[in-house]
Amino acid sequence: MRLHYLQHVPFEDMATIEAWAKNKGHYISRTLLFEDETPPKTEEFDWLVIMGGPMNIYEDEKYPWLKEEKRFIKRMIEEGKIVLGICLGAQLVADVLGGNVHKNDHREIGWHGVSLTPAAKKSDIFGVLPERFVAFQWHGDTFEIPPGAAWMAESEACINQAFQLGKAVGLQFHLETSMKSIDDLIENCSDELSGGGEYVQSEEEILAHVDIIPGMNGIMARFLDEVERRYGG
Repeated sequence: MRLHYLQHVPFEDMATIEAWAKNKGHYISRTLLFEDETPPKTEEFDWLVIMGGPMNIYEDEKYPWLKEEKRFIKRMIEEGKIVLGICLGAQLVADVLGGNVHKNDHREIGWHGVSLTPAAKKSDIFGVLPERFVAFQWHGDTFEIPPGAAWMAESEACINQAFQLGKAVGLQFHLETSMKSIDDLIENCSDELSGGGEYVQSEEEILAHVDIIPGMNGIMARFLDEVERRYGG
């Protein structure tokens, strides 16, 4: 398969999704939106992955490329591509599908438990995930579940953690995070840790639990395997 990903900032790439794709022998390409690169033509890829970033989906004036990115994502969904949005990427997918994106009641940063909904347990792809698992989080906004989409996961701090509509999937949480990803986020976004919050962990607490990463990455690989098996043919 041919995976293409949209990258919003230099320090948030595909992380361990790239390792998974290379291990599978998939072709990988990318668009660096922060460098004003233009996404490829439809026929050049099969699977679109939209990564995270510190901006908000409604900051069009500050990040002019957001408008075209939204149009591109919507077109890819309409054309039946596999579309996976993670964190900011999930919010962008929700937005183009009609789900409102807004500030969450709590900022959620660090290691937090995620639980599947009853619908997820019956899902062809979410059904391979554990009923409850720990994921890495780093967000202040949230999305409403888009019209027609299925609500797939929740956490204590943020009720809408995942959704699916056909081949379009949004994950608010990170399962792809690597040690480098965490170091890069702390280096570039440490200001978001200041002021604390009920669901905001300190740098020390985050780094104290990096042993979670291998198991978490294994869950992500299992999920990607199932997406490929179900929709990649």
